[in-house]
Amino acid sequence: MRIARHLPLALLGATLALTACGGQDPQTDTATDEPAESPSAVCGPPEADPDRATVGDGAFPVTLTDALGEVTLEEAPERIVSLSPSHTEMLFAIGAGERVEAADEYSDFPAEAPTTDLSGFTPSVEAIAEYDPDLVVLARSAEATVPQLEAVDIPVLTLDAAAGLEDVYAQIRLLGDATGMTDEADAEASRIETEFTEIVEGVCAEAGDSGLSFYQELDDTLYSATSETFVGQIYASFGLVNIADEADDGTAGGYPQLSQEYVVEENPDLIFLSYAGEDAVGAVAERPAFDTVAAVQNDAVVQLDADIASRWGPRVVDFAEAVGAAVTEHAGS
Repeated sequence: MRIARHLPLALLGATLALTACGGQDPQTDTATDEPAESPSAVCGPPEADPDRATVGDGAFPVTLTDALGEVTLEEAPERIVSLSPSHTEMLFAIGAGERVEAADEYSDFPAEAPTTDLSGFTPSVEAIAEYDPDLVVLARSAEATVPQLEAVDIPVLTLDAAAGLEDVYAQIRLLGDATGMTDEADAEASRIETEFTEIVEGVCAEAGDSGLSFYQELDDTLYSATSETFVGQIYASFGLVNIADEADDGTAGGYPQLSQEYVVEENPDLIFLSYAGEDAVGAVAERPAFDTVAAVQNDAVVQLDADIASRWGPRVVDFAEAVGAAVTEHAGS
């Protein structure tokens, strides 16, 4: 299979990094006696992009545009190595799972995914080549490996971290084009969008514009995610007000680290934990002064499945269900 790659005419801006980076606590303005205006959010699913790309006809050769430029696949791939858990889930969801020869160490869903000790963060060209792949699906964070793979005639599809739901739908359809499973990919993207919309609209009809405040803890050091991130868009769809937004001074890339004092002062109605730990919820309540926080007082500290809350893919519907259930339970409390 021969490869042709060309840079696009205009480079897109870099997407938000998946790994959290440090930020500073916001400074409170005490120079005025005027009460601060409470932030608000409207409950409802994001509007569909009228210019979204459609799938092709499933024929080969096919030229695709990934995060780095154009990639031409001469034939439908039969031995895929997927080094991104989100994209492994997408490949299985569109019916291309039987073609996935190997997946990275964190690709543990679905159960039949061929998880190996391959690294998606620091890929080894030699280890990948042992699987004799005719397509490697790679995260943008590992793009330095692309020239090395192409040098040994292994085609690579490099994909960015999703910045929003439109990226989820687009990447599923792109993988459909890459595998020739175009109809299946289109149907899967439409299913996710429809189910997500139905969940959000159902919660909004019941809870309305609740105005509940919240933040998501990515780990127990209080790194969080703003509304400018993929997960932030999910929460915003339910009309939630993200206290992490004001904590990002522009240097955190959408992932500021909150202080315990800041959280206590902001007094969020909901706290979502996206990390494992049998007593993670109890540990939050034991932090200094957290017994005064509304989320703790109202038993509104919600522990999410860490994988579902961090991967953009078919299980975003499950993520929405978990968030929606918490909103419905605590709206008006």
